[in-house]
Amino acid sequence: MWWLSANPNAKAGRAVLHMAVSRTRDQASREGTPGMLDSQSTCRNFCFYLLPAFSLQAFSSAVEALRLANEVLGRDVYSWQVVSDDGGPVVSSCGLLVCAQSSLSFERERTRRSISAPAVVVVGGRNAPSSHKQLEAWIRECRNHRSCLVGISSGTIVLARAGVAEGRRCAVHWEQFPIFSERFLGVSSTQTAFERDGDLYTCAGGDAPFDMFLDLVDRHHGTIVVNRICEKAIACRTRSAGDRQRLPLHSRVQLNHRAVIKIIEEMEANLTEPLLLDELVGSAGLSRRQIERLFRRELGCSPSRYYLDLRLERAHLLLISSRLPVVEIAMACGFISASHFSKAYRDAYGCAPHQSRLPVHQRKKARSSAPEENRIRKIDRRLSYESVPNCH
Repeated sequence: MWWLSANPNAKAGRAVLHMAVSRTRDQASREGTPGMLDSQSTCRNFCFYLLPAFSLQAFSSAVEALRLANEVLGRDVYSWQVVSDDGGPVVSSCGLLVCAQSSLSFERERTRRSISAPAVVVVGGRNAPSSHKQLEAWIRECRNHRSCLVGISSGTIVLARAGVAEGRRCAVHWEQFPIFSERFLGVSSTQTAFERDGDLYTCAGGDAPFDMFLDLVDRHHGTIVVNRICEKAIACRTRSAGDRQRLPLHSRVQLNHRAVIKIIEEMEANLTEPLLLDELVGSAGLSRRQIERLFRRELGCSPSRYYLDLRLERAHLLLISSRLPVVEIAMACGFISASHFSKAYRDAYGCAPHQSRLPVHQRKKARSSAPEENRIRKIDRRLSYESVPNCH
């Protein structure tokens, strides 16, 4: 702060920011924008509940967005605390420990006694968490207090189990999306960076929490504050709710052709019952030849090949994340027969579908032994043929 007081340019910059934020608040109050804070509002508190093997990247991205917001605004508008099951430290997915400040039982008791409750942020990782009845009960209690609920990565699964996401839109990580959409049919799951549905915020993890919390800050304090945060964080762009979660398969650069993106979205939405290429082309407003040329230029493959790879990827994720029978997985991914599915899957992943469920070392052994088994069978057939006496 000494630098700000000694530097007249810094003072002027802070004054301009203060005036801009004040104008944004005044305009919001006149227009009745929901969620905007007035100058007398108290700080907003977030309880970050950390699941075992949570993503440290996702957790730090969310907290850093709030910290930078306080820094830009010049006061502690946002506060946060870390909660764990027993109040002890939690091991992240990378092995680092994060200390907690409170336990689940203490927070539940405080929620029961208070009129309001803090926003609850459940931070997970790549693995699906085990069912936790006490945690799910606390989430429902916070919902009854009209608290904001946030799910990060597999934390969205906890919110869905608690029943607070029913009939609402949720962002799910693409690796967790197949099994999530199969288990929670009443949730409108999407493969987007983050989603905002009323007081329910969900995101896929990674660095998406930074964008999601900036969206929340934007609704509270306006775009100018968000732009200053991005300057401090060296963030060149922020994603909006509903933006794509990842680049399409085979793509190393951002697609620029809207027709290709539209067809890919149609493919992703119709994996169980695949559409014909002519149906996909019709929605894009281009000829079949134009679409095929665009796919080869942008993605290096035909539309049919890309569609097949999408279905096989979904099948692979279901195989490794669920215990569904292979036949059911084949049907859920648009294959008309188990034999066709097995052949296509082996061509893509180098092993039979059931072998994908084996431990990694057994999977590698199965892959390496397959060519040897085929070679031995060929030798056996040749030897048996040569052992037959010549009748001529």
